[in-house]
Amino acid sequence: QVQLVESGGGLVQPGGSLRLSCAASGYIFSINTMGWYRQAPGKERELVARITSLFSTNYADSVKGRFTISRDNAKNTVYLQMNSLKPEDTAVYYCNFWMRGRDYWGQGTQVTVSS
Repeated sequence: QVQLVESGGGLVQPGGSLRLSCAASGYIFSINTMGWYRQAPGKERELVARITSLFSTNYADSVKGRFTISRDNAKNTVYLQMNSLKPEDTAVYYCNFWMRGRDYWGQGTQVTVSS
């Protein structure tokens, strides 16, 4: 079993920045993928960015050039640096951990971009 603890959400003005963190604990196999998804009201959950244990990354087109995903394998922690935030980035952000064909999810953290 894997547990995920997220932090770093909040309220920010358009153009501002936030950094999300997600720490995984439990039995962690070295080959895994960590990532962030988001879900806005009335919309489906969508991939924001993900990173493998070998540091291969991919991003949603809507966040390319603004968001950066990174990880610290020693701490089993993934980060999402979000810059140039827009109102349309407002959503609940969920940490995702994939390992051995199974997905684990964090509880979600609210990100609100508003003036």
